[in-house]
Amino acid sequence: MPLTKTKTRSSRVILGDNEYFPGVNQIHYEGKDSRNPLAFKYYYANRVVAGKTMREHLRFSVAYWQTLCEAGGDSFGCATKQFPWTQKGNPIQMAKNKMDAAFEFMTKLGVPYYCWHDFDLAPEGKSVSESEKNLATMVEYAKQKQAASGIKLLWGTANCFSNPRYMNGASTNPDFSVLSFAAAQVKAALDATVALGGKNYVFWGGREGYMSLLNTNTKRELEHMARFLQMARDYGRSIGFEGSFLIEPKPMAPSKHQYDFDSATVIGFLREFNLLNDFKLNIEANHATLASHTFSHELQIAADHCLLGSINANRGDYQNGWDTNQFPNNIGEVTEAMLILLENGGIQGGGINFNAKTQRNSTDLNDLFIAHIGGMDIFARALLVANNILEDSDYKKMRSDRYASFDRGDGARFEKGELNFEDLRNIAANSPEPLLKSGKQELFENIINQYI
Repeated sequence: MPLTKTKTRSSRVILGDNEYFPGVNQIHYEGKDSRNPLAFKYYYANRVVAGKTMREHLRFSVAYWQTLCEAGGDSFGCATKQFPWTQKGNPIQMAKNKMDAAFEFMTKLGVPYYCWHDFDLAPEGKSVSESEKNLATMVEYAKQKQAASGIKLLWGTANCFSNPRYMNGASTNPDFSVLSFAAAQVKAALDATVALGGKNYVFWGGREGYMSLLNTNTKRELEHMARFLQMARDYGRSIGFEGSFLIEPKPMAPSKHQYDFDSATVIGFLREFNLLNDFKLNIEANHATLASHTFSHELQIAADHCLLGSINANRGDYQNGWDTNQFPNNIGEVTEAMLILLENGGIQGGGINFNAKTQRNSTDLNDLFIAHIGGMDIFARALLVANNILEDSDYKKMRSDRYASFDRGDGARFEKGELNFEDLRNIAANSPEPLLKSGKQELFENIINQYI
């Protein structure tokens, strides 16, 4: 919903008592030749590509914690960004100020969704009951904001990693009392997600892993984590949550080794503990980097198992073994990701969430808009490129041709399970030496570059 200078009732609800971005108007599409940094060059929400609008394909979401909470601090220095919504008021009032800023930002940007951790939304209390009360207060405030703006909750999650009690994990903690606190927190976050109509609920392992095997019983911890997720699923279904539960793979940081290492590891875990019917994956580009994979690899493994639930869009730094959480800007990398999404029917219930932050030296408020505009444009441009590749080039045929020997004769019989190992031996014994067939890797790469 565009914000007008003459405030309607809806715009007053969205803006609250203050306008935090007064120098920024509604962000519009102006085309690739525009020099306006506060305009879309490629993202035109209503443009139809492959039978759906860009808005429907991409389902953009703002990460509440990165955009409204990340103030530029790091282990070597304090925050560099003095956000106006954090400058005055008691904790609840500052939370409301932050939500006013959030919905003003998201409405002007034109995104349909947002995501949060529980304690991004509301201040953590001194007890379980106080934390629940604070969250319930902010949920009621968020209901008003969502109704006025039309912005929806893509997913909620609980921050079960920042509090010192979680230094050894949450559901995998060797202390049962800590696991109980985590359950109380997840219960409240699930209640809030359902109350706000959330489409999904995410579990990010955070500290669900270990620093040293010497003091760790990995089998027991994994079993505890599985039981915890089963109980959370059962509770969520009992209160009417119909969406997907999502697990976000990550190999390390802050733990030395995390149990949700990568897509393949998570899928194996879900299969072992009978969670496949309720859980999908939330794939993050920066986490793929940390696992020594590519973003497209992690997406493809999830898609191959029909478990590609959502995406955290960002990028890492290949010279830095940590989450830098920069906004995506690599058109080749994102094009490969969009090829996977288009060929596999898109994201299953989730969206593209910008779990990315403006960097420490980007201190102007409008840098938040510039960063998100760039991220939205790179995905929109990649969507156009990927669609052109699939519709106009030999890309699909070339890849299909590599496997043509399995489409006929003994190859087809093998795929159908009609051959045994002795059959394969006899086929080899009565066949000439196989010819070397080029994988044409450079040609595939050139096709991507040609269409970019």
